[in-house]
Amino acid sequence: MSGDRGDGGVPTEAEREDAAAELLRVRDAIDALDRQVVDLLNERAELGRAAGRAKALAGRRAVHDPEREREVLLRVAMANRGPLAQADLLAIYRRIVSATRGIEHRDRERRADRD
Repeated sequence: MSGDRGDGGVPTEAEREDAAAELLRVRDAIDALDRQVVDLLNERAELGRAAGRAKALAGRRAVHDPEREREVLLRVAMANRGPLAQADLLAIYRRIVSATRGIEHRDRERRADRD
């Protein structure tokens, strides 16, 4: 591609075709990775749900555990090797934790309705 060649010229037809093929390959890899991320997020949510059940059985009334959330975010921050910016990754994880907490709240409400 012209940017790769450093000459500022227009890419050749072959370079454009190679770039188009590379784009398809990269997008396919992203799609596959997205499916894995969704599976992992749902697995994490199920584990959060199990933790919520255990908390309820242990008599813990609070769903929100700020100390545990700080620990999770600290471990995530320490594991980050980039290229995602720390602030972006932590924002994503805060949302994941919030969604998991929402599942736990709904589960508790359902259990309360049955009792």
